[in-house]
Amino acid sequence: MNPIHEVHNARIDIPRTLANQGQDWDVIVIGGGITGAGILLEAAKRGWKALLVEQKDFAWGTSSRSSKLVHGGLRYIKQGKFFLTRDSVRERQRLMQAASGLVEPQSFAFADYAGRKPGRWLFALGLVIYDWMAGLRGKHYFSVQDFLMLAPHIARQDLRGGSCYLDAKTDDARLVLRVLQEARAAGATAINYLAVDSLIYKDGRASAVLLRDAVSQQQYQVQARLIINATGAWADALRQQQGEKNRLRPLRGSHLLFPAWRLPVAQAVSLMHPRDGRPVFVYPWEGVSLVGTTDVDHRADMQIEAAMTLDELTYLMEAMEFQFPGLKLTTDDVIATYAGVRPVIDTGKSDPSQEGRDHAIWLEKGLLTVTGGKLTTFRLIAQDALKHVEHLFPKPGAGIATGTVFAATAEIPILSGMKLNQAQIARLQGHFGANAANVVATAQAGELDYIPGTASLWVELRWAARYESVVHLEDLMLRRTRLGLLLRNGGLAFMQRIRSICQPELQWDDEQWEKEQAAYLDLWHRCHGLPASPAIESVAA
Repeated sequence: MNPIHEVHNARIDIPRTLANQGQDWDVIVIGGGITGAGILLEAAKRGWKALLVEQKDFAWGTSSRSSKLVHGGLRYIKQGKFFLTRDSVRERQRLMQAASGLVEPQSFAFADYAGRKPGRWLFALGLVIYDWMAGLRGKHYFSVQDFLMLAPHIARQDLRGGSCYLDAKTDDARLVLRVLQEARAAGATAINYLAVDSLIYKDGRASAVLLRDAVSQQQYQVQARLIINATGAWADALRQQQGEKNRLRPLRGSHLLFPAWRLPVAQAVSLMHPRDGRPVFVYPWEGVSLVGTTDVDHRADMQIEAAMTLDELTYLMEAMEFQFPGLKLTTDDVIATYAGVRPVIDTGKSDPSQEGRDHAIWLEKGLLTVTGGKLTTFRLIAQDALKHVEHLFPKPGAGIATGTVFAATAEIPILSGMKLNQAQIARLQGHFGANAANVVATAQAGELDYIPGTASLWVELRWAARYESVVHLEDLMLRRTRLGLLLRNGGLAFMQRIRSICQPELQWDDEQWEKEQAAYLDLWHRCHGLPASPAIESVAA
């Protein structure tokens, strides 16, 4: 059995953890999303004493609310961003190989209709370039009859055929947790619900942080050779402490989730929205069908959870009616919604969708800010960030494998009475890496079965509650697992069994469980149910 990389130990004794054996830290990374996690891993690989702190939960922000796609960005070819696309498709291939079962290939189908852009030949040229960058070759265009076999429910009027291409998908929150697991195995420390109240300066440079534990409200002052701001769409808040001007344009992307039987898609289907020509997609994810996304300026308080507006709901439903008229989908079919805020560098473009997705790095008064970029290229972003500060540290040893993403995953031994199919084994290995066998060994009777309507296993709840630093029920339901998005009413119908598994592991008494459940359900209705009031903003760019 592999040793368990216990995630929650850092929270058990925060003062001792932060003391770092009486030594200052080399690096403090602020922000527990994919960018911060990637930087933490790369710093740990170099042998640096690295600490990550997150004011809320790991992946609380954009990194649990993305479109779940690990993709090269086909549309960036049209914008002339060939290097960004090349890097993205290569990283996509690396992740599919290194984290199979977590990052999975997904074929996309794009219908060709008479009179609609971009047209067969222009799209085909883009796909040839796209596949060439990834070292792939394959058939792209299909006749009407063959294409309808791939996407049988699409609108048929004026259909001339269609194209298919390969990308990938993931559970974005679990990807963050997997990266953090790898970072801890390399010697790093990560603590959630530990906020930065302020930066502390020495000789005009940021040299320490004043931290506050959101649970105990205890404060700690921690010093480091380097402080990195990896807070994504929230990065300007820390920069403002230094008197810097805002440089980000927070953009909101909202999504719908439907039952797979109500919106059946074996292939992902990509389309151009009839209102404004923006790309919209629907694809199978974790046992449901996911629809996205919008792209609007987010003007709400960044400390309040983002939620879909009524206009965004209307916008996405229009796209589904346009592409799947025969299914007659209504908002009653929607299981859940979610919205995330993207950290995009503000260049002043009138159309939010035209803003670039490149990352940016700024070194200001000793604070290194890393923001923007794509989920797919998190490893390259981390490496680029650390290149700016390598001169501050001793050179890493020759054994540093900077080209690798994750360590190899051990096989799951077949235990007595265990019945796991290949899909379940691949899922456990991809999601939990070196801990996959330990997750299986943790399961009690019936806990290696699927949770109805999802691709999740009951044992994932037990493991998360015991080992994955769950502080609130929302952490468990929305990020450690995605049951709050996959089940109607946030999983209320299954809450009794969830409670029977998790309450003893979390060591919560009945009063605390009831309080957490009420808070979680209130959050779910506000941020993951259907919007109930007219929206202020329009989704039309």
